[in-house]
Amino acid sequence: QVQLVESGGGLVQAGGSLRLSCAASGRSFSNYAVGWFRQAPGKEREFVAAIYWSGRRTPYADSVKGRFTVSRDNAKNTVYLQMNSLKPEDTAVYYCATGPSIATPNYWGQGTQVTVSS
Repeated sequence: QVQLVESGGGLVQAGGSLRLSCAASGRSFSNYAVGWFRQAPGKEREFVAAIYWSGRRTPYADSVKGRFTVSRDNAKNTVYLQMNSLKPEDTAVYYCATGPSIATPNYWGQGTQVTVSS
């Protein structure tokens, strides 16, 4: 079992930055890819970014490419999502997730709210 806890969400003005953290406890997720997903009100959950176990492969959604950066510290069992140049359309609950397949993660955090004001 892996327990995930997100933190770092909040209210920020457009153009601002936030850094989200995803801390894992229980079983280590150092061998798993970790993904960030988000869900805005009235919309389906969507993929944002992921980082594979080596840290060398980091796919991003087109909507965040060039603005968001995902990184991981396996020694701390923590994954980060640095979000720069935030836009109101980035407003959502952000979740981290992991598992043997990042396409269908087994483990999810509880989410952290990000609100970007215009």
